[in-house]
Amino acid sequence: MAIVTNIPGFGGEIILPGDDAYDRNRAVWNGIVDRRPAAILRCASNEDVAAAARFARESQLEIAVKCGGHSVLGLSVPEGGVMIDLSPMAHVRVDPVMRKAWVGGGSLLRNLDVAAQKYGLATTAGNVSHTGVGGLTLGGGMGWLARQLGLACDNLEACTVVTADGRVVRASESENPDLLWGLRGGGGNFGIVTEFEFRLHPIRGRALIADFVFDAADGPHAMRGWRDLLPDAPRAATLTASATTVGGVPIVNVGCVWVGDMAEGQRYLSTFRELGKSTTERVREMSYVELQSISDDPNSHGVRRYSKGHYLTELSDEAIDAFVARGLSTDIIDPDWTRVPNGGFQAYGGAITDVGDDDAAFSHRRTLVEFGCGTSWVDPAEDDDRISAARAYGASLEPFANGVYVNALGDEGQEGVRRAYPARKLARLVDLKRRYDPDNAFHLNQNIRPEA
Repeated sequence: MAIVTNIPGFGGEIILPGDDAYDRNRAVWNGIVDRRPAAILRCASNEDVAAAARFARESQLEIAVKCGGHSVLGLSVPEGGVMIDLSPMAHVRVDPVMRKAWVGGGSLLRNLDVAAQKYGLATTAGNVSHTGVGGLTLGGGMGWLARQLGLACDNLEACTVVTADGRVVRASESENPDLLWGLRGGGGNFGIVTEFEFRLHPIRGRALIADFVFDAADGPHAMRGWRDLLPDAPRAATLTASATTVGGVPIVNVGCVWVGDMAEGQRYLSTFRELGKSTTERVREMSYVELQSISDDPNSHGVRRYSKGHYLTELSDEAIDAFVARGLSTDIIDPDWTRVPNGGFQAYGGAITDVGDDDAAFSHRRTLVEFGCGTSWVDPAEDDDRISAARAYGASLEPFANGVYVNALGDEGQEGVRRAYPARKLARLVDLKRRYDPDNAFHLNQNIRPEA
C-alpha cells in the first residue's frame, strides 16, 4: 500500500524515502544494519503514537519502535515497514520530594541520569548513556546501581502504554497490573511505552573504577581469586572482569565499579591487590554522571557489531579457562589477537536477588555473573570472520550457562527466548501476549509469540 503524507490523528513528522532527513533517521547504533522503512513517523505525543500504530496496521505494514536504536539486530528499523520513532518524546520530569521521575519513551539514559543527579537522586540505568531508556528497562535494566537498588525494571512504578489496537492505557500496581508485570522484563511485546515512572533514590555522587591488569598467562589465577570475592562483595561494588587485547597482546582485567563512600571504596580495593602481582593498576574517581558515560566512545554509533551473552549461576575453573581463551582453539598458533572478540563478566546478586522471581517478567535472579562477548569492525569484508569468532566465543561458555539476559539476545530466535524465560514464566508471558497483542503486531523484538 502506498504511503500517504496525511495520516488521520497524526501531528508529528513524516519522513519518507528520498527526504533529506531519511538516511539520518533510519540509521541505528549497529552499522551493519542497513534497512529502509517505507515511512519514519516521528511522534511527539501519545496521540501520534496511537495514530501511527493504527495506520501501520490498517496499511498492513510491519511496525518497529525506535528509541535509542541500540539493539544489535537493529530491531527498530523495519524493511519496508513503519518506524515509529519516539525520539521527540525525550522529556524527563523529576519530583525531588516524591523521589520520582517521569521519563518519555524516547529518552536516552543520559537525560534521566543528569536530571535526577541535580537533586542527588538516581535510579538504576545502563552503562552507556546514549542507550534508550525504553529498551533497557523493558528487558530488565542492569547497571552499576543494580546491586544496591535493583534493576531498572524493579524501580519502574507505572507506564503509559499504546496498545496494538491504538488505545492509551496506564499500567501500574492498581491499573492493569498484569501489563506492568510483563513490562518489567518482557520487552516490547505488549505495547509501545510512551512514558515511564521511576522510583528514585538518594545516592552519593561519586564513583570509583578499579582495574587490575594481568598478563593472559596469569589471568586464570587472578580470576579464580576474583571469583571467590563475588559472594561476599559489598553491594556498593559491582565486580567486573574482562579478557581483551591491548597493543596486540591479550590481557585480563579484574576489578570493580564502586558507587558510594569513597573511603570505604578505597579500603575495599586492597582485596584485589591480594590476588597477585598485576602489571598495571588503574583507579579512577569520578562523578556518577561521568561514570554513566565512560563507555560511550567505545560503544559509539555506526560501527559494525556482533555479540553473544550468557548468565552463569556459578563460575568454575573450566569456565574461567574458556573465558580467558576467548573462543580460540588450542591448536591455533600465534593468533591475531586484534581480531579476537573481547569478553567480560559483570557481577549480579545483592538487591537483584531481593525481588521475588514471580514479581516481574525478568528472570534468572540467582545469576552470579553475566557474560558478554563482542566484536566491532568497519570493513564489511570482515563480517563473516568477525561473526564466526564471536559465535565461537559464546559457544565456548554455553556449557557453563544457565540462561541469558533478554537484552543480550541477538539472532538466537525462539531458542533464545526460551533461554531468557523459564517455561512456567514464558507460558504466563504468552497468555499476556494473547490478551494485549493477539495478532503479534509488535514482533520486531525478542518475540513472545501468542501462538507459542
